[in-house]
Amino acid sequence: MTPPERRLWALLRRNRFGVRFRRQHPIGPYVADFYCHAHRLIIEIDGQTHDYTTEQDQRRTEWLESQGYRILRFSNEQIRDNIEGVAYVIESWLKEQAGDEA
Repeated sequence: MTPPERRLWALLRRNRFGVRFRRQHPIGPYVADFYCHAHRLIIEIDGQTHDYTTEQDQRRTEWLESQGYRILRFSNEQIRDNIEGVAYVIESWLKEQAGDEA
């Protein structure tokens, strides 16, 4: 794992959000950085290599969304510089989903 992936994984694996995440989870022809089965949520961390693969990323996102997955994307910089802000976005998204299911 890259340093940003390790940092986010440390946050996710502590069960801070009340749901279980898996890392490097295969989904069809792709591998999700982090995956929460309960909400079909994929969390992706985009590093510098994603600057050169935007077309591939778009096809990947379209396919995953067509299969019913939801994707949150964060940059390496967001993880490095504002991990609590990232945590807030994830937590807010999960709470919104819980509200939609009620």
